[in-house]
Amino acid sequence: MIARLALALGAAFLLSAAPLPDGIEGVWANPRGSVHIRYESCGKGAICGTVVWASDKAMADARRGGTDSLIGTQIFRNLYKAGPNSWKGKVFVPDIRKTFSGTVTIEGDKMIGRGCLVLGVGCKSQTWLRVAE
Repeated sequence: MIARLALALGAAFLLSAAPLPDGIEGVWANPRGSVHIRYESCGKGAICGTVVWASDKAMADARRGGTDSLIGTQIFRNLYKAGPNSWKGKVFVPDIRKTFSGTVTIEGDKMIGRGCLVLGVGCKSQTWLRVAE
């Protein structure tokens, strides 16, 4: 009985976990190599990029900005497919605890993350690189 329940729960988990879109899977490092994120499904067809590693300096900068724990923080939030190799959603900047509208575009082993204040004004972008896990 317990074995059947465990098997049923395991099957339900596997069926509920949506596969990631091609190209975005893996671990990505910011330009300084001080933060690594991994994308995962985060509900209702969205994907999110969560910090899986950060340097001591990056963690200290985030703490000064009011983010207590950088590891586990979703930097890229509720991204939905916007076109070939591109997603739209929110970008969280932990150093200043602000969230902006943003996009992510994948070009091979490069990911361009772009965030804007309002209506495409005050935009900044970063190129992240895929790293070996």
